[in-house]
Amino acid sequence: MNHEALRVIRDEHATLAAMLQSLMQMVKRGPSPEGKDQHEMFFDVLRAMLFYIDEFPEKLHHPKESDLLFPRVARAAPHTMKAIDQLERDHGAGELRVRELMHLLMAWEYLGDTRRKAFEDGVTSYVDFYLQHMRLEETVVLPEAEKHLTDADWHALNAAFATNQDPLNSRIPRDPQFDRLFTRIVMRAPAPVGLGQD
Repeated sequence: MNHEALRVIRDEHATLAAMLQSLMQMVKRGPSPEGKDQHEMFFDVLRAMLFYIDEFPEKLHHPKESDLLFPRVARAAPHTMKAIDQLERDHGAGELRVRELMHLLMAWEYLGDTRRKAFEDGVTSYVDFYLQHMRLEETVVLPEAEKHLTDADWHALNAAFATNQDPLNSRIPRDPQFDRLFTRIVMRAPAPVGLGQD
């Protein structure tokens, strides 16, 4: 049976990992000293990236995992409960962590370089947290789902995840409401997400 839900989850993880990598590159590079416009564009792109993380993975991807995937895997493979409990704690903390990053970014932008290190440290910690979170899903939960879930489980999961419209995934039609966000990130962020300078 074709497990479309797994492909969607893995695609979304790959997109998010690329976003996190580009975010780290931008933060390490810092704002351009070339002028006010470049400085504002730097912070504008970082805000757009954090907004994407808050708007898509936190509000759409995670709830479907928590509400649909994890309970099925926990029932079919009870030995995964420790990992699932950790993933649920991560989901519970994720939105707050993104909001904290947004606040730290605004502090750096509005109050100056004395606040830069706090944002850099927050981003590094968040990226490590998120990559570890996705690794746990992909090495424990998804393999056990493939082994133990029924055709009925997969039918429900495939239908639910098929409606996800990740604005940064070029494989699927993009919801027009995300066009401005997509353009802002892709045209200005560095690779692998965008076309901006590395």
